[in-house]
Amino acid sequence: MHRLNEAGVDPLSPENHLIITTGPVNDTGIWGSSRYGVITKSPLTGYLSHSYSGGHVAEHIGRTGYDAIVIKGRSPELVYLEINDRDVLFRDAGDIWGTDTYKAEDYIYEKIGRKDAGIIVIGPAGERLVRFANITNNRWRCAGRTGVGAVMGSKNIKGIAFYGSQKRVVAYPDDVMKFHNEWKKRVNDFPAAQVYKRIGTPGLVSIINHFEAFPARYWYDGRLEGWESISGETLHEDFSVKPRACHMCLLACSRMTKIEKGRYAGLKLEGPEYETIYAFGGLCLIKSLDDIIFLNDLCDRLGLDTISAGNLCAFAIEASKKGRIRDKLEYGDVEGIIKLLHEIAVREGTGAVLADGIVSAAKTWDMEDVAIHVKGMEPAGYDPRYFKGMGLAYATSDRGACHLRSTFFRAEASGIIAPDKIEGKAEIFIDFEDRLNLHDSLIVCRFYRDLYGWDELARIIRITTGMDLKKQGLMEIASHIQDATRLFNIREGMTRKDDSLPARFFREPIGSNKNLIKEEELEYMKDDYYRLRGWDSLGIPKKGIEQ
Repeated sequence: MHRLNEAGVDPLSPENHLIITTGPVNDTGIWGSSRYGVITKSPLTGYLSHSYSGGHVAEHIGRTGYDAIVIKGRSPELVYLEINDRDVLFRDAGDIWGTDTYKAEDYIYEKIGRKDAGIIVIGPAGERLVRFANITNNRWRCAGRTGVGAVMGSKNIKGIAFYGSQKRVVAYPDDVMKFHNEWKKRVNDFPAAQVYKRIGTPGLVSIINHFEAFPARYWYDGRLEGWESISGETLHEDFSVKPRACHMCLLACSRMTKIEKGRYAGLKLEGPEYETIYAFGGLCLIKSLDDIIFLNDLCDRLGLDTISAGNLCAFAIEASKKGRIRDKLEYGDVEGIIKLLHEIAVREGTGAVLADGIVSAAKTWDMEDVAIHVKGMEPAGYDPRYFKGMGLAYATSDRGACHLRSTFFRAEASGIIAPDKIEGKAEIFIDFEDRLNLHDSLIVCRFYRDLYGWDELARIIRITTGMDLKKQGLMEIASHIQDATRLFNIREGMTRKDDSLPARFFREPIGSNKNLIKEEELEYMKDDYYRLRGWDSLGIPKKGIEQ
């Protein structure tokens, strides 16, 4: 991106590049490798955007024979692309422009006449350049954050189909097969793997509420009264739920959920995930899983990131209560939120303001002191007033308030380091962040962080690529990735000042223990983080991007 994009490119202009890529372990037999990445300049933050999705698409991208597809420009016509190991074809998408993601995906499958393909699409939100629009595949899998769907829409591309018969070559095929068979047995030795199979990410609703770090009522509370009604346990008791796995996965973390009765009887989807439950259930105070599942399905169809969508709906409720907008919205108002999501996707009414993201909406409504975001992207469901390491994660993340760059709440929740401990936190945080840099580079699922430590990553890289790297060599590569990403963002205008948290986190305590993160605590961790990264006091890497 640093080489292809000129500095200051408008993310929604033809000059912004959209990169769709696999990693070196994709389609090799390595467990957890069924993921592709989308890299571009984010229309939501103005900085580097990298978003990932699982499901059953990455293998088909690899079988085209391409490691990455780079798209620049804008089609004069509405199109979908058909990329295989022989041709790149531009097809008319006029009949599906304006349709939801489910219909678009079905249409392209029917047109190409084959099921052995992977298809990615955008919904109406991506077409209308909603700045947090996503790219979806397999109906319910999404490259969700940072607005990659809007960039695809800006190029007049509704979808892309991938297929082919190319095989990825690995350095040591026998060793790859040995690794594959070994981990098929070893996975049962990891308690976290069993938890994912048993309850999936919705199990976090109970855990995070007990810590009083569950964002509720647009970040004014750290616990949701009545959280039990939207917990993972209730999901499994009251609905038809089956574990569901991506291709080449041992964990089956997803839930295939069907609503059997009531208003939404017959609705089924892969989900809901914890983050969707927190965003609509916690922030918007919706205490019915039926309603949350419906809103999840609606966002998937429209092509909206559920974390940003839920945050913005709660923000609009606050705007209504403060008299900043004419809409009469209340917490728990499912019908009002449904209407708002439709308005966002087509840029109408209040939704037109929200479609440009939290920074623009907050400025328009004079609510910048209320808005919760970092670098223009809203945080995930782990309040940094309790998980202070997540405060460092949100503040320094290259793509906005992201939990996935480090998933550091796991270190704090599991007792590796106490949530309120400041000293020494940056060092452990960097270890998490660097290891997950390699996960993103390979590309391997986040949830294999508990299975694949440094030694396993070194082994995976050796047997697939032939590169014999020990931990130190891997750490140097991971550090270089962090430096290069940082330098891209600095070129686009990022400064130390942007590595911060919303002021409300410094002044509004939550929970029975009045948890708060102090500004000086964050600054201490940032200084430590910059020093350990080898950056100067302004957060600028001392080495160049081509180190």
